[in-house]
Amino acid sequence: MSQEIMKHVEQVSLNENPPKFDVGDTVDVHTRILEGEKERIQVFSGVVIARNGSGTREMFTVRRIVASQGVERKFPLHSPRIAKVEVKRSGVVRRAKLFYLRERSGKAVRLKERRVERTKSKS
Repeated sequence: MSQEIMKHVEQVSLNENPPKFDVGDTVDVHTRILEGEKERIQVFSGVVIARNGSGTREMFTVRRIVASQGVERKFPLHSPRIAKVEVKRSGVVRRAKLFYLRERSGKAVRLKERRVERTKSKS
């Protein structure tokens, strides 16, 4: 009974169309920031190194390098504070979590790009 109530409560707060991205993708996360009475959008761009959780508790971790220092930030996927998530490029990865990127620096951090083949139309 309590599980059904929890599912119903979670269903109400889920996004209708959550953003589509995978681990290894380079993304721009547009976050709504409240400063006093004003609201502005702040962009955090980096590589998605992890996704975990399910339902309303689903989170994703984005990592980027700022002033030769690694910065990671976790975002809730279904948060109303996330304005949008733009995928800049898709990376080819063979792991679910990319924590090994934490020890790497420079060119070793780069991931191969996933190429999307277009369907050939008949002319």
